[in-house]
Amino acid sequence: MEIKSFSRTEGDINLSTERKGWQEAHLSQQTLEVLEEDSRYFLHQSMSTPCMNVITNAEGIYIEDMDGRKFMDFHGNSVHQVGYKNRFVIDAVKKQLDDLPFLPRRYTSPIAVQLAEKLVELTPGNLNKVLLTPGGTSAIGLALKLARKATGKFKTISTWDSFHGASLDAISVGGEGVFRNQMGPLLPGTEHLMPFNSYRCIFGNGADSERKSLDYLEYVLQREEDVGAIIMEPIRSTDVQIPPKSYFQRLRQLCDQYGVLLILDEIPTAFGRTGTMFVHEHYDIVPDIVVIGKGFGGGVFPMAGIIAREDLDIAQDISLGHYTHEKSSVGCAAALATIEFIENNRLLAHATRMGAFLEQRLTEMMDRHEIIGDVRVKGMLAGIELVTSRLTKDRAIEATEKVMYRCMERGLSFKVSNGNVITLVPPLITTQSQLEQALFIIEDVIAEISSVKTT
Repeated sequence: MEIKSFSRTEGDINLSTERKGWQEAHLSQQTLEVLEEDSRYFLHQSMSTPCMNVITNAEGIYIEDMDGRKFMDFHGNSVHQVGYKNRFVIDAVKKQLDDLPFLPRRYTSPIAVQLAEKLVELTPGNLNKVLLTPGGTSAIGLALKLARKATGKFKTISTWDSFHGASLDAISVGGEGVFRNQMGPLLPGTEHLMPFNSYRCIFGNGADSERKSLDYLEYVLQREEDVGAIIMEPIRSTDVQIPPKSYFQRLRQLCDQYGVLLILDEIPTAFGRTGTMFVHEHYDIVPDIVVIGKGFGGGVFPMAGIIAREDLDIAQDISLGHYTHEKSSVGCAAALATIEFIENNRLLAHATRMGAFLEQRLTEMMDRHEIIGDVRVKGMLAGIELVTSRLTKDRAIEATEKVMYRCMERGLSFKVSNGNVITLVPPLITTQSQLEQALFIIEDVIAEISSVKTT
């Protein structure tokens, strides 16, 4: 099957010869048989089935496969802020299973109220209302419905290359071809801008690029009177694109000026990933709705939701969600324990320190290796962009995939985004020594790949 360019935008793919070669060289017959059975019964889709490997255990920062190999997991689907098999979270879940394993709709419980109160306490401004869902994609749906109800406007503006979930409404506002293509008509009124960094290829780096991006947004808002919301990732988590503070401060001003709600999708990045509990804290702004998920459930239970301005509590006559597991008692226990663990163990400060360490080490690595075109770091989220030429910024796609699989051989797992970005998402409990070990593996493999290429 031909691998199209859009297949490489969100993550590494499962169709390449590089993956097949790695599996044949490193997986046992027993593992290959399980993978074959998995492929037989599960529908195939890009980036997952057929799967890469069989995992039988996950603990701390490690995953372990059926053949007994352990990998530092710097991918984790962004759910493992507090590490795998976190005892504090598991104990809270076990207790809740004994007390109240399921909360029927129309009722509440003390644990749900405690979680909502904690979320309101953590968020700035008047973000004082909460609604929970079983997953991030459904939380995006809540935000979109609330924006329509509150504003009476049905149009949204988001960006190309963004990811907001896999349901039809979420891929409509999302901008990833691997999710949208060949899906036919999508949700009407979903308009898109180029991402802020895309203007750099035209206007170069710096404030002029950022200004042009938002100048175009203002142009659209002046002409489109039925835009109800702008939805964006405060940091593009897959390939780690980090807009400057000035970008989001002006974006907030434009939303206020034109009566548009600002929805920030923090599903993969909230709860300490960047050194603050929420990413928007770095920009000194208060969004109208924050969407949360992934790490919210402590790597144990699927949990997501929205935190909204108090004056947006205007939808009592309709059901925004009303999901069967909307106020899951077990999920609420997991989420509350996750937040408490982050606070009790001062993981926000740790993430900030490790972010400074990562930035220094990766900058030094870039100075030593021409194949590294850029590094981007915010807390314990980092992107290493590999290029064939720093001048043209052409993506080193084949080299990046080789780096990933050779790092896997040495016990390090991570995600590849946009075909050429090594995306590092270590658990917040990862120590500096463990980070150093991972960076040593990456640099050693990059040096090896570069040497092969140039000889």
